[in-house]
Amino acid sequence: MITVLGEALVDIIVDPRGEVTSVVGGAPLNTARTVARLGQPACFLGGVSTDAFGRRIRALLDADGVVLGLGAQVPEPTTLAIAQLDEGGAATYRFLMEGTSSAAVTPELALAHADPAASALHVGTLGLVLEPVADAVVALVAAASDDQLVMVDPNCRPSVMTGSAVFADTLAAVLPRADLVKVSGDDLAFLFPGQEPLAAATELQESSGSVVLFTDGADAVHVLAAGVDVLVDVPAVRVVDTVGAGDSFSGGVLAWWQRAGRGRADVADIDTVVEAVRFGVQVAGLTCQRAGANPPFAQEVGWA
Repeated sequence: MITVLGEALVDIIVDPRGEVTSVVGGAPLNTARTVARLGQPACFLGGVSTDAFGRRIRALLDADGVVLGLGAQVPEPTTLAIAQLDEGGAATYRFLMEGTSSAAVTPELALAHADPAASALHVGTLGLVLEPVADAVVALVAAASDDQLVMVDPNCRPSVMTGSAVFADTLAAVLPRADLVKVSGDDLAFLFPGQEPLAAATELQESSGSVVLFTDGADAVHVLAAGVDVLVDVPAVRVVDTVGAGDSFSGGVLAWWQRAGRGRADVADIDTVVEAVRFGVQVAGLTCQRAGANPPFAQEVGWA
């Protein structure tokens, strides 16, 4: 089982013409759905509302085979994100999140419902900045067993993370235990303002001791370990939008890891990490070719 802790929400997507659509989203939810669609056991340990949006989210989780970690939905209203797309399909976000379903997970709930036998734990995005789920993230990462892989995706959202002591403290608490840290160029610009991206990614790797996966849109992915920088090419695809692309990359890496029977100790083998990243790139490329956060299924990537 791969456990993903964080937010489920609905993206209100506004295109450059001002036309509005809505899709189920939340980076952790997208990651969990990617893992499950690729045929690997996934548990979403986040709040899902009993309102109409929440019922829509629950239906998608059920359809994809994602286990709802809390076991039941919560009464708080669904968290909303306003995603403004530019002409190139890239999204910027604003969030309506205080008092919503994403904030419903406490440390006590997370620890009580988490599967201690899970092979991997993925955390990030609003789970790093929104209380009390940020405390739940810290508690669950601290409780991770010695053989449990921990992946962190800061997925920085300046509109809610700028100047946030909660975000800074939570990230500082989880990075020392992280085995894999996935960051984009935008993440690095936020975390290390004014620094050249690759230098920032290298500094993040050296300070955390984690293997850093630096994704940069259509450019090659840098796989950074101690004294190592391996480039993984990103094939050109026809991009419809990039919503959920990074999340599906992370889900693809974790799904490959589980399917290949790899464990936490295998992070030390850079060739193994590179193979997982190549697969994550393939999964993200398929997601970019359709609208919204719509990751591929196992058969679409050649998995029986």
